[in-house]
Amino acid sequence: MADLVGTCPKWFWEDWIAEGGLPDEPDAGPWTEWGWGTGSRLVASIKPGDRFYVVAHGKLRGYAPVLRVEPVEGEQGAWEIIRRLGAVACTIPQPIPGFRGLRLRWWDRSVEVPFPNWKQP
Repeated sequence: MADLVGTCPKWFWEDWIAEGGLPDEPDAGPWTEWGWGTGSRLVASIKPGDRFYVVAHGKLRGYAPVLRVEPVEGEQGAWEIIRRLGAVACTIPQPIPGFRGLRLRWWDRSVEVPFPNWKQP
């Protein structure tokens, strides 16, 4: 298992929420998927069923199960981590400063707690 973590930039937070696929959102059909673009080499370590976590505004906001990873057509070295519904809002007690690229999850899953106010910056 290779869960990965990425940061949503503050300036993109509202747009990212507007894209959809949020925790507790109803299923829009099997054709609805979302992708997180990256050029990180760590993307090779994530597999279907692993978790992709999102950090924003200094906090872990939650994760979504990974459906697949695929290259971005026409962009050498660019990949998308693809997910569907099933996102879970959770956080950890420690703040997480934003960072570029991706990182492997460094905390134990057992410290994750529900985060009902995950949308609030």
